[in-house]
Amino acid sequence: MNVVSLPEDPPVILVVDDDPSMRAVIRRFMEKDGYRVVEAVNGEQGLEVYKRLQPHLVLLDALMPVMDGFACCTQLQLIASESIRDAEVFTHIKSLQDASRTPVLMITGLDDQESVDRAFAVGATDYLTKPIHWAVLRQRVRRLLQQSQLYQQLELATRELQRLANLDGLTGVANRRRFDEYLDAEWQRLARENLPLSLILCDIDFFKKYNDTYGHQAGDACLRRVADALSFCARRSVDLVARYGGEEFAVILPDTTVAGASQVAEEIRAVVNTLEIAHAQSAVSHHVTLSLGIACTQPNLNLDPTMLIASADAALYQAKAAGRNTYFPQTCAP
Repeated sequence: MNVVSLPEDPPVILVVDDDPSMRAVIRRFMEKDGYRVVEAVNGEQGLEVYKRLQPHLVLLDALMPVMDGFACCTQLQLIASESIRDAEVFTHIKSLQDASRTPVLMITGLDDQESVDRAFAVGATDYLTKPIHWAVLRQRVRRLLQQSQLYQQLELATRELQRLANLDGLTGVANRRRFDEYLDAEWQRLARENLPLSLILCDIDFFKKYNDTYGHQAGDACLRRVADALSFCARRSVDLVARYGGEEFAVILPDTTVAGASQVAEEIRAVVNTLEIAHAQSAVSHHVTLSLGIACTQPNLNLDPTMLIASADAALYQAKAAGRNTYFPQTCAP
């Protein structure tokens, strides 16, 4: 049976209780077991300490002046909800993930069913009555910390699996599934905010001849280098580079006009040229080149984002017809 071990650094336990003698006893007991203890004298102070230190566990008294434990626990859950939303945007900020599932053990002299039900209703993870049975407290604290750590490990693993599910296995940029999801989400967001959306479709010129000449392993390496170049040029956090299919890539540029997208497209074209990836069978150059089609529109909730893709695809066709190794911009009506 696998056992979840506690972190090597001492877990931080926040004790919120208006009784100084009770806080002192709990502190000594918890510190004896190797935990780091911080104290708060009421719910309001407890919330401030919680937000500042983000403890691993909260031991919370129910009956206190200023703000009781039930109101405090309710506020803790609101803070946790905000942390979860923030963590969805800033997925690499671990402190927000840790704060999202901090267990709360309510310790109180109230032992009636109504108080117990109320404690769990406001978000308490567990409930312990006074006078405290210290052996029970020790085991519950350890169990809650282990469960919290396991939850965080599962959450991080789930996020990593989700991240991998959205990536193209060969190039490391977003895959077609992620492209479709992101385009739809940005279409709706920018429609509400009345902002423009640009899309660049990029195609490696004469890529079939490249594979036929140099082999598929060289072709895979070429795709990776081109993907890296696109990621270098579309550098804003809101920009998305995706492998659209085969040797074709797409770049979603939110809040970007056709002029801004044209600048990005020219930079992409120039950077790929400077890579000087040999392509002896190219009818354009002795090196790998790109053709790019740009489309820009003001999203409309009554329309489908596929019209933007169709427009960019038409622009890409025009870039190829113009001799390749170039880009063609166009604005499509919303």
